[in-house]
Amino acid sequence: MADVADKLAYFQAITGLEDVDLCTEILAAHGWDLELAISSFTTTTSHATTANGGGDDDNNNLQSSSQSEPPLPPPPPGLAWKIIKLPVSVISGSLGLISGAVGLGLWAAGGVLSYSLGFMGLGSGSGLGSGTSSSSAQAPLVSVSAATTEAMDFVAAFERDYGMGRPNFVSEGFMDALQRSRNSFKLLFVYLHSPDHPDTPLFCRRTLCSDGFVEFVNQNFVCWGGSIRASEGFKMSNSLKASRFPFCALVMAATNQRIALLQQVEGPKSPEEMLVTLQRVLEESSPVLVAARLDAEERRNNARLREEQDAAYRAALEADQARERQRREEEERLAREAAEAERKLKEEEEARERAAQEAAEKQAALAKLREEKAQSLGEEPEKGPNVTQVLVRFPNGVRKERRFNSTVTIQSLYDYVDSLGCLEVENYSLVSNFPRVVYGQEKLALSLKEAGLHPQASLFVELSS
Repeated sequence: MADVADKLAYFQAITGLEDVDLCTEILAAHGWDLELAISSFTTTTSHATTANGGGDDDNNNLQSSSQSEPPLPPPPPGLAWKIIKLPVSVISGSLGLISGAVGLGLWAAGGVLSYSLGFMGLGSGSGLGSGTSSSSAQAPLVSVSAATTEAMDFVAAFERDYGMGRPNFVSEGFMDALQRSRNSFKLLFVYLHSPDHPDTPLFCRRTLCSDGFVEFVNQNFVCWGGSIRASEGFKMSNSLKASRFPFCALVMAATNQRIALLQQVEGPKSPEEMLVTLQRVLEESSPVLVAARLDAEERRNNARLREEQDAAYRAALEADQARERQRREEEERLAREAAEAERKLKEEEEARERAAQEAAEKQAALAKLREEKAQSLGEEPEKGPNVTQVLVRFPNGVRKERRFNSTVTIQSLYDYVDSLGCLEVENYSLVSNFPRVVYGQEKLALSLKEAGLHPQASLFVELSS
């Protein structure tokens, strides 16, 4: 039910019909297809106006007490107002009520839409003006919406008829122009052009194109114009309840795609009269526009401050993380170095222990060996004819003397030297001086007598290099 009510409200706002039953019948006849019903309504209205040959009812609405006006020209048939998905509802009334609503920050609420969506072909409408070739070879590089095409055609036609000294009408659809005025914190000046109205040429030349009026409007307003022959211009004339032409209006963006109608000027006016009216409305709406601008600037400043604070927080967090990472790496490095030092210390201690153990074992082995060799020598014999007296001199000056049986071998002399423990080395030789004879490995098996050492011998220990 909510969807049906919304479609009914949208249809009424776009077509300007106030009869709820009639709108319900039209929508029901088109299966509640909103765009199809609007397209059918505009087509039907166009045909009916043409068939009546001037529209007496319209003429009654468009004439003053002393002057009659020709009928409203019909819009192109079959064009739906696709640039607007929701209706443009006009809120009329005192500026004080509008200021109260906008003062709550609603005027600047919501996301900012790019006014160029329609121009770039991103709007919902994609049709071009009538007469445009459908051939792909002749298609424009950038597609535009139907509303944008109508606005561009209006600006081109206005310049062709009245020259370049005109208000800066934007070449975009009404909703995009309304969004542009919202973003620039200005009111939207709307001009609905009736090409066939007798007052239109003079009003355009003397008022709209007068230097003072053009300068004031371009400086203080966003300007949008549309021909009531075109689809969007016709629909805006219904939405704004235009009854006399030339028709101008000052509107402000409200909320939910609604507009606030602040002032409408109907019929021909002089530049001075228009300037007085525009100046008055501008002064009355100035507090609202200033408040909206300040509110937007405050939001931008707050957003920038939050971004700066977030950036500072991220930088501080990254610095803290870097310091923490550096601290952990330093701790890990110190731990590795301590572990390595402890390992080396342990290895050195173990090596010392092994060396001490090996030295002890070696000393024990040497002591055992000396004991065994001393035991192998037996008791020193008494002096006698078969006993040889041997004197041994060591490199350190120590002299040792012992008696041996003349039948013992040279090996017994080596065993004797080893058993004394006077040498730190194992490789040595026993040598006689006069004559010099080395008693090495090849003479170990000779007896003392056979070696010529009997009855006495003097030998010295010569260390091997």
